[in-house]
Amino acid sequence: MALDDTGARKRRTPKRSQDPEGTRRDILETASREFALNGLSGARIDEIAARTKSSKRMIYYYFGDKEGLYLRALENAYQQVRQGESALDTEGLSPSDALRRLVEFTFDHHHEHEEFIRMVMIENIHHGEYIDKSDVIRDLNVTAIDHIAEIYRRGVAEGVFRAGLDPVELHWQVSALCFFNVSNRATFSKIFERDIGTPAMLERLKDNSVEMILRFVAAE
Repeated sequence: MALDDTGARKRRTPKRSQDPEGTRRDILETASREFALNGLSGARIDEIAARTKSSKRMIYYYFGDKEGLYLRALENAYQQVRQGESALDTEGLSPSDALRRLVEFTFDHHHEHEEFIRMVMIENIHHGEYIDKSDVIRDLNVTAIDHIAEIYRRGVAEGVFRAGLDPVELHWQVSALCFFNVSNRATFSKIFERDIGTPAMLERLKDNSVEMILRFVAAE
């Protein structure tokens, strides 16, 4: 017995995911690990598809192409760190305690999200080519500067921070201290035969990072 047109269409229509957002999220998380491990050129869409039980066609449908997936994974990595910063309750804290909490959060986040650090390192290899294409990342980092600028402004107004510092440069200093802890941990540990990744060492390095930043901004 022949199928009518409706039956034929039902048989030909591929089964769609019941959770498209969950599928996209799974692809992004898997892609982030793949890009962090192998870089943009070394990452394989076939591998990402296999690990997410999806297909190359589905990945291309959601993200356009390999470079589109890489850029979206990069944006997602920045969104995570900026969302964490935004969730920090610093308004009720003194400027020094607010800045301390921000540095501690940045240190812990970088330690817990090595993929983020590796992807930023890879993007630097590409001279920021893909970040330059992203209004999303640009807007996200504006909010990050606004946050640290407000803490710094309060500190200057209360006389506990010295005037004349650039909030972008202050953000750079915080990032540098926390970023290096992850990016160079393996080489530093091997060269000096000291495990930089132990809990005790990480706690000490975090305290040192906080102290250096607070001394840097302290009023004379």
